[in-house]
Amino acid sequence: MLAEVSALLAPLAAAIGYSSYKARQFEQTFPNIGELTDVGGYRMNAVHVPRPENADLPALIFIHGASGNLLDQVVAFRAPLEGRAEMLFVDRPGHGYSERGGPDNAIPSGQADSIAKLMEKRGVEKAIIVGHSFGGAIAAAFGVRHPEKTAGLLFLAPATHPWPGGIDWYYHVAATPVVGWLFNHAIVVPLGLSRLERGTLNVFRPNPRPSDYIQKTGPTLVLRPRTFHHNAKDFKRLLAYLKEQSPLYSKITAPTVIITGDKDEIVWEHLHSRGLARDIAGSELVIVRGVGHKPDYLATDVAIAAMEKIAGKSRDLLAAARRAEERLAASRDQAAAAPSLIPGALRA
Repeated sequence: MLAEVSALLAPLAAAIGYSSYKARQFEQTFPNIGELTDVGGYRMNAVHVPRPENADLPALIFIHGASGNLLDQVVAFRAPLEGRAEMLFVDRPGHGYSERGGPDNAIPSGQADSIAKLMEKRGVEKAIIVGHSFGGAIAAAFGVRHPEKTAGLLFLAPATHPWPGGIDWYYHVAATPVVGWLFNHAIVVPLGLSRLERGTLNVFRPNPRPSDYIQKTGPTLVLRPRTFHHNAKDFKRLLAYLKEQSPLYSKITAPTVIITGDKDEIVWEHLHSRGLARDIAGSELVIVRGVGHKPDYLATDVAIAAMEKIAGKSRDLLAAARRAEERLAASRDQAAAAPSLIPGALRA
């Protein structure tokens, strides 16, 4: 009997050891570039870019999506906005290098409150809140709960409304007591690594993923057991939360722009982005044709034009979207015309 139990436990112990080793390796590959700030019993991590002398934009707060961390938005926006605004790139509670905090941080309203506390600690009185994907739900909650701190809202492929169906099976397993612990510590790392390439390609589809995206944005950080558990809890609570809270979006009065792609198969634009445009009076919806779930990378220029418009500058966002579409179409044509170095190779 003892031998049989040992035979069962040995592979499990090996899997847990491997996952622990890989989690440390992920952190060595993507060390924290931010700064931890106590916001009342737990610490939030963020990259803070101080306000430059000649800033022409209000402060900007960037909120990443599910399974991500602050590097995702840093890579997309820091360089093109350098010297124009104070910026705060946030690791959401329980993600990246931020601590989780209390149970309220398992829902977008709690995470929005955490970001508001972080703003106070960092001396940011008011800002344009930029939320991508799951970060859109948090940006919406921020606009409802903290209007005095909201200079404007920019939603990028946001997840903000109830959807038909549910979530992937592994989030249910990962959020389950006991079984979830075993799953997160033994299965998530090898399973996640096997799906990493396909998953990151999917969020950019039908556009090509930047060749250095994985190397720069640290998507493997979400595979760490505790982080994956928090990510799963976020997903598991989201649908019920949105059913309850999305009717409150009509209270938002801040200038608002919503940018989405018409080919987004991750978060449906007809449900979420159009729903926001319907619910927030005076908001502007910009649909970039041919773009999937990553307008922050594929239409960065449109997003920056939206920030400028929210700040009071005269900008034609539809014209900016058409220019982005032309640029992306030309890029696709160029890629299609380029000869392959490998016979039969697939090209995006």
